[in-house]
Amino acid sequence: METIFLNQAISGPSVNFCTGSISALGFSLPCLKSPALNGTRRHLITKASLAVEQQDRTKVSLIRIGTRGSPLALAQAYETRDKLMAAHSELEDDGAIQIVIIKTTDLPAGSVIGTASLRRKSQILHRYPSLKVEENFRGNVQTRLRKLSEGVVKATLLALAGLKRLDMTENVTSLLSIDEMLPAVAQGAIGIACRSDDDKMANYIASLNHEETRLAVACERAFLKTLDGSCRTPIAGYASKDKDGNCVFKGLVASPNGTRVLETSRIGPYTNEDMLSMGRDAGEELLSQAGTGFFNC
Repeated sequence: METIFLNQAISGPSVNFCTGSISALGFSLPCLKSPALNGTRRHLITKASLAVEQQDRTKVSLIRIGTRGSPLALAQAYETRDKLMAAHSELEDDGAIQIVIIKTTDLPAGSVIGTASLRRKSQILHRYPSLKVEENFRGNVQTRLRKLSEGVVKATLLALAGLKRLDMTENVTSLLSIDEMLPAVAQGAIGIACRSDDDKMANYIASLNHEETRLAVACERAFLKTLDGSCRTPIAGYASKDKDGNCVFKGLVASPNGTRVLETSRIGPYTNEDMLSMGRDAGEELLSQAGTGFFNC
């Protein structure tokens, strides 16, 4: 089988979210710091719908605009930014104006968050042990949002990439950073497979390949393969390119109940062999730290 990876970034009509993220309707998690909206791959929680974002911390902003996280509030903030940039030449540089989401309402202790993802459950419980998680929160995006509106849970986590592709970003009310919720391996990336002996089709879809994304996914998958992970193991991995063109990889394994979280990171050349090596090495480190029976906690 031949697999092609598409660019992870998807631009919206008014708000520039990127893929891979997590969102929330109406509430934010306790004591979350407000992330900037400029970055690459991301995640979402919801009543709270909540989203996870990659932040660019390399630029020093001249102006920071604070706003709520609703689509309308964000659209207005971006309109304000654009008008300031048009009126003042010193604000035209990329990153001169930063938009920051201000979260005003916390989920109270005992609130129930719905997610069928062990990765999300373990990270939530590790950071916010006062919250509860409804594990049997399944269904497509529309089903989960319906359950949310019916009050089955106070919040849920959804991939911002999926909401963008469904043109449903109006459900996003809050965003989580990559540091707050590390995404699943290859989250937000689209893989297209074809028959290995179909050269014509391979040539067609090769034109869609986004090499930076392909390399990032290869690094993340090398990490997952080393850990011998499955959908029933809380594993997260994220590879990205920094301002110097290097690969920055972050990996995480967690016990299902969130009591233990092991993290590691790597930085190295953004090349196929180096990134595969980084993923494998990070996986071996966490595997040795976790020990036997870690995922049974």
